[in-house]
Amino acid sequence: MNSIIQPLAATLLVCLISLIGIAFLLLRKTMLQKVILYLVGFSAGALLGGAFIHLIPEAAEAFGFSSISLWIILGFASFYLVERVLHWHHCHKNSGDCNVHLFTYMNLLGDGVHNFLDGLVISVSFLSNFNLGIATTLAVISHEIPQEISDFGVLLYGGFSRKKALFWNFVSALTAVVGVIIGYYLSNIIEPFTGFILAFTAGGFIYIAASDLIPELHREEKMSRSFISFIFFILGVAFMLLTKTLFEH
Repeated sequence: MNSIIQPLAATLLVCLISLIGIAFLLLRKTMLQKVILYLVGFSAGALLGGAFIHLIPEAAEAFGFSSISLWIILGFASFYLVERVLHWHHCHKNSGDCNVHLFTYMNLLGDGVHNFLDGLVISVSFLSNFNLGIATTLAVISHEIPQEISDFGVLLYGGFSRKKALFWNFVSALTAVVGVIIGYYLSNIIEPFTGFILAFTAGGFIYIAASDLIPELHREEKMSRSFISFIFFILGVAFMLLTKTLFEH
């Protein structure tokens, strides 16, 4: 059996990308407030692009769309249910105090699952051969850079402080390490279910983008800022399409 050191080192490199939000700690608060809306737009596009361009086609290729469609709906419904439970616990139990938007927790949950799957994929790739492992890691990094920037923006928009957003974004990224370890030791057991996990995650990403982030974009009343946020939304989708084109085997 190949060493776990290579996939683990590659995954730790991916995790460090979550700290890219440090760059935003240097911005003044007024400037930060101006760019957050655009980051939310980019994130919504990236989530939808990731779901429809990457996750769903990959799952459908292995199992067929009819087999995974129920898992997409299940992922969507599960994220909806979790958000309702969080809403009741956070708002009702705390006398209506909802200063931190719930989609921040949903985004962390979805990103955690996604990072866990990244770890699984990197681990299995390195077990196959070193070159495939390197190619897979580069593909993940190309996706994670804009994803982590946009995730950081979503957390800030949802009410997190800069340091808190940076910390929890990094914690979410560390689930990839768990994915590597599980993928390395249980690759024969996990692999048959990967497609269904991808479909479930896609459903969750669709829910976050359509039910939480896009409605937040609609709150902006200035037409110019709304148009720019829409451009960033398209850029998020376009980047996911670009990575698909560049790294498709």
